[in-house]
Amino acid sequence: MTSVSSTQRIDIGIGGLHVRLQTDSPAFADCLGERFAGFLGKVEQPDHVFDVELLPYPPEDDAAPDDADDAEGLDPPVEVTRSGDLWQVQRGDFFAQWNPATRHGFARMLPSPFSLDSVIRILHTLILAEQGGMLMHASSVARDGVARVFTGVSGAGKTTISRLVPEDGHILTDEMSFLRPEADGWYAYGTPFSGELARPGENLRVKLAGIFLLAKGPDNRIDTLSPAEAVRALMGNILYFARDGALTARVLDNAIALAAQVPVRRLTFYPDARVWDFLRASA
Repeated sequence: MTSVSSTQRIDIGIGGLHVRLQTDSPAFADCLGERFAGFLGKVEQPDHVFDVELLPYPPEDDAAPDDADDAEGLDPPVEVTRSGDLWQVQRGDFFAQWNPATRHGFARMLPSPFSLDSVIRILHTLILAEQGGMLMHASSVARDGVARVFTGVSGAGKTTISRLVPEDGHILTDEMSFLRPEADGWYAYGTPFSGELARPGENLRVKLAGIFLLAKGPDNRIDTLSPAEAVRALMGNILYFARDGALTARVLDNAIALAAQVPVRRLTFYPDARVWDFLRASA
């Protein structure tokens, strides 16, 4: 059993939610410190605690899993199920269990920060669903004091529009947007989850001004979506893996609430920097 003195504690704060990871491996703790740099900070009372047990790689594996496997999603397939009060998350490289009542869980996994990355993403989808928020497969950018979220199918331009951000803009993420309602509206938070840009977002909290369903075209244009189209667009891009009817219904309710409070529109854009001038003029 791991002694208290040998336990390494890493507190990761994303979107105001603090998860403490406890491991007996100093090397893995250092690896996590590099992976989540910018989102670390010791807290007196974390919101959730995970004990991490590391497993050896199978003999036929000479190296850690390819980081690219997690860059665009959670391949290979992951299973998220509820058994009584416990959530269970399983994939080939990890098994995790979490009790939302005690806010304590464990993860048994290969020593890859990208495996743990996936566990943390899934944990956030469960927590946010209950709080009215969501993780969305989308890029988020803060500029002019507000955040804009850009989502769509693979290749629609989420990374492209992030690359085109002017110097006075701040990339919150080019891959995984953290959105949550608060007393005065919806907010977007920076996340450490990166896509093709291969760098974490800035750890900022910015009020959400709009969500754009992306498409590339010969010019820049914004089109209004009907309420039903807006909700469908959101549901198609919210990250959600659990096989649980009640929580699935909650995710739909959250999407409806978001579409009712924040404009969801289609942005057709020509991929050059002028799109940001267009967005500013259209605000």
